[in-house]
Amino acid sequence: MNLAALTSQSLPRARVGLDGPMCAGIALLLCWGLVMVASASVAQAEKMTGAPFYYFWRQLIFVGIGGVMAFGAYLVPMHVWERKSATIMFVALLLLILVLIPGIGIKVNAARRWIDIKVIRIQPSELARLALIVYLASYIVRRQARLQNQWRGLLLPFLPLLIAGALLILEPDFGATVILLTVAFVMLFLGGAKLWHLLVLMVTGGGLLTIIAFAEAYRVRRMMSFTDPFADINRSGWQLANSLIAVGRGEWTGVGLGNSIQKLLYLPEMHTDFIFAILAEEFGLLGVLILLSLFALVVWRGFVIGGAAERANERFKAYVCYGLSTWLGLQALINMAVNMGALPTKGLTLPLISYGGASLVCVLVMLALILRVDYENRLNASGGATRSRDFPVTSPSMLRSGGRA
Repeated sequence: MNLAALTSQSLPRARVGLDGPMCAGIALLLCWGLVMVASASVAQAEKMTGAPFYYFWRQLIFVGIGGVMAFGAYLVPMHVWERKSATIMFVALLLLILVLIPGIGIKVNAARRWIDIKVIRIQPSELARLALIVYLASYIVRRQARLQNQWRGLLLPFLPLLIAGALLILEPDFGATVILLTVAFVMLFLGGAKLWHLLVLMVTGGGLLTIIAFAEAYRVRRMMSFTDPFADINRSGWQLANSLIAVGRGEWTGVGLGNSIQKLLYLPEMHTDFIFAILAEEFGLLGVLILLSLFALVVWRGFVIGGAAERANERFKAYVCYGLSTWLGLQALINMAVNMGALPTKGLTLPLISYGGASLVCVLVMLALILRVDYENRLNASGGATRSRDFPVTSPSMLRSGGRA
């Protein structure tokens, strides 16, 4: 049965439904992100294009593109993702190779991380992380006994992870590499790998990443400016110092939406990597706590959905949810920590909030997969025979057998 036939097995509406709290959290973050992109980018957009809301309108287009792609991903049953996980991984690795080729990969600020296809710039690192999480979930299900008892079972899934990490370092994208490996450790731990095996790999991997971090002069400068940005405020410390000024100006309730001073071309990357600083300036500590609560809600619901899948013995779905939820929460926390000077600059966006088409589209697809797991959980719980006048549905077991009852 082909993919079109599979995805045509449509979705019942009211009797199955979706996770309400998670959908509400996603919608609020997405809307808040649009508001913040409009506010934070107005001065930069006016300077670069003459249109104050240039980045806002582009972000709105990206939301539309991401919504369409997320809905397409949501329509694909999870067993298709499981069956095609190796193919998806190889495609992602191919994109990581292509982005390093001059003429194909676009170089911005000394980093070659994007492939320009006119309508949108693809960032292979985002797709690679998603693909490798899906592949790792599939591996854990197929080789769980070996993973739990043998070194070989733990080392084998690290081969594609190490290849992807090496390619990411070459871009360079150190932050994406750290997140990818951290999420992999979490998934393998939840998959039953022995803790001391993981600790050995973590120490080894941490040592290698530390050597890589200090191998490049620009990373060393970032580390030094991170420890005391005001010591060289006019050079290496400029970005972090202005970010801290923005966060500090917010105080308890902020200076008000649109009233940020630091967005007036003082803070670089104010609508992308450092949009959190503008949000903290305009909404204060209260806004930051609300933002943290929304991310916590989405991540928590992702783990709840994964737990429901695991109780139903749908382990692939469970590990996909655990991996994707960990990725979302970890990237959000790292971005906020960077903006507040708790971590060195990593070049990571704030999911659903920062401007950027590739990141936004990938996050929406990721969330669509978690919601697809939730849908299938509910469908299985209802017996898999729910029908609707507009959306006839077959059970997952019928889908696996090619639609035959």
